[in-house]
Amino acid sequence: MRIKFLAMGAVAALALGVGAFGVSAIAAEPAAYKAPRLAFGQPDLGSNWSNVSLTPETRRGGMGTRAILTEEEVKAIESGAVKALDDANQPTDPNAPAPTAGGDKPAPGTRPEFAAAGGAVGGYNAFWLDAGSRVMRVNGQPRSSILTTPNGQVPPYLPGVKGPEPWWKAGDHYENPENRSYGERCIMGFGRNAGPPMLANGFYNNDYMIVQSPSVISILVEMVHDVRMIRLNAKHRSDGLRPWMGDSIGHFEGDTLVVETTNIPETQAYYGSWKNLTVVERFTRVGPQRLHYTYSIVDPTMWAQPWGGEYEFSPLQGEVYEYACHEGNYALSHILAGARAEEAAKAAKVAQKP
Repeated sequence: MRIKFLAMGAVAALALGVGAFGVSAIAAEPAAYKAPRLAFGQPDLGSNWSNVSLTPETRRGGMGTRAILTEEEVKAIESGAVKALDDANQPTDPNAPAPTAGGDKPAPGTRPEFAAAGGAVGGYNAFWLDAGSRVMRVNGQPRSSILTTPNGQVPPYLPGVKGPEPWWKAGDHYENPENRSYGERCIMGFGRNAGPPMLANGFYNNDYMIVQSPSVISILVEMVHDVRMIRLNAKHRSDGLRPWMGDSIGHFEGDTLVVETTNIPETQAYYGSWKNLTVVERFTRVGPQRLHYTYSIVDPTMWAQPWGGEYEFSPLQGEVYEYACHEGNYALSHILAGARAEEAAKAAKVAQKP
């Protein structure tokens, strides 16, 4: 007898079907599949999953309202990704000169995530990355974007609403440790791996472990050792606190786990929304090797109507191991020390002026 323990949430007032934000216009309902049941009656959502793919969150330019790719386009995208990986994995020339001051720029055409991870002075080889090699398919359809809005883009804000701002808003990014990103400080994964909504980061470690119990579902997120705890058949907290990843409660609607998250902290805003943001997620096992995931973004102070996206998790080939990132990251002290050195140099120049 296999028992799993897991944490996920629910939606009561928002019975927003996928059609509420455009999915129904893209795909038919998944074929009927009955997920196996755990000893305590819940549908088994599976254990280890990955959401890595070549499909971007927002649709690339020139595709308009075309949500589904042709098989020829899929082949071109996937073969291009293989070539980019092969090119990035070429052996390093041991006789190559040192990078120029400020770092060498990547060669034209370098896959963006490889260029970003490698940085201007080296960084990671592509060997260490897992940015995806397949286009995301939902119910067998290759998608051009994760977002299911008609144009695959974030909807326009309501009149008078400002777009997103950096959470530090003002001040120097090098002023103190708290002005650095959470990912850099190893507090939370960079990108939105943990969510909500839960999205691949474009680099690596887009891996999850779901553990179920009768009262809580937990999702272990490899990047960077975050754990979402979803209280089942519970009520949202009323103390005003905004924990990491918000306050998630869940319930089952048939085979679907419905999770509603509120109280999201400002530092984890999604396209500028946090204070009045509700994220509704739905997890459904639609096949032995498929976990369907949708999310709806609800913030009536920023958007006229709910919107969102969908994708399918694929089985993780292996286990989720510890991501041993910690806030003692030596690079952080070096970044701040470099900033102090620059400040001292500028002050010295000012002092030398007559």
